[in-house]
Amino acid sequence: MTGGMHIREAHFPGRAPIDAYGNGGFRFAEMSHRGSILCLPSGIHGWAASDPAELGEGDFLQTIEEAESIEILLVGTGRSLKPLPAELRARLREAGMAVETMSTGAAVRTYNVLLAEERAVAAALIAVG
Repeated sequence: MTGGMHIREAHFPGRAPIDAYGNGGFRFAEMSHRGSILCLPSGIHGWAASDPAELGEGDFLQTIEEAESIEILLVGTGRSLKPLPAELRARLREAGMAVETMSTGAAVRTYNVLLAEERAVAAALIAVG
């Protein structure tokens, strides 16, 4: 093996309910992740977003790529509900997804219920401290 440690992008290749959130991260599938996450049909991915006021289309490129498999996108904006910019909401809807914005806690609970019902749900969850 050649030199050093290899750091890979955070990715869990499957769908799983979120077991816990807080302390800057999430627990799912007997794992933990520090930071925000995207829960998509392709799996659970680390997500660089941290401030809902700064979200743009670039933060949702992977979500838009998987939009055919997503009926509803839940966006968890941290401790409290923060609206998405109108142009971003329009772009996500244009991709074919219903978009619901709520606090991260509410988004986690809603995601888990819809996932258990085997709905075509995805979630973009900003970590809370």
